[in-house]
Amino acid sequence: MPSPTATTILLSADRIRQRIEGMAAQIEQDYAHVDHLHLVCVLKGGVMFLTDLVRTMTRPLTLDFIALSSYGQSTSSSGEVKLLKDLDTPISGRDVIIIEDIVDTGLTLMYLQDILRARTPRSLRTACLLSKPSRRTVDVKVEYIGFEIEDRFVVGYGLDFDQRFRNLPYIAALDEVP
Repeated sequence: MPSPTATTILLSADRIRQRIEGMAAQIEQDYAHVDHLHLVCVLKGGVMFLTDLVRTMTRPLTLDFIALSSYGQSTSSSGEVKLLKDLDTPISGRDVIIIEDIVDTGLTLMYLQDILRARTPRSLRTACLLSKPSRRTVDVKVEYIGFEIEDRFVVGYGLDFDQRFRNLPYIAALDEVP
């Protein structure tokens, strides 16, 4: 069986950086009236997006991390979402933004939004780097979208296939998927 390769670059590192700077500016403008933001990063794929996003923001903020799984070692969602790591701090009464790498079917994000909404934050919004609207099976709200992409399995910039390719500084399509 051939090893998968990431050869088709869809989004360059420069294009990603420019879009993230624009998203950070929009978030800061939208939250100009609040003293503090709390960002919840979905591990592991969202880490690079989170890191670059917060480096361009100037307002006070705190970070937390949550881990969910619906893919395992596959290129398609199992439809079953598992909570692997919960938040370390309470979010009640806080302005929270979920930081997600990619929204595909929307099932994982809807599950996460429901969990977090039940913890009574003052506000809850979502920022994702990539969105595949053609794959949505549920109507899930995403307030900040970096890029809408076609239905291809993508890697790089934190996104992986079987824990590989996360370190690529760009987003690429995975070719020769087993």
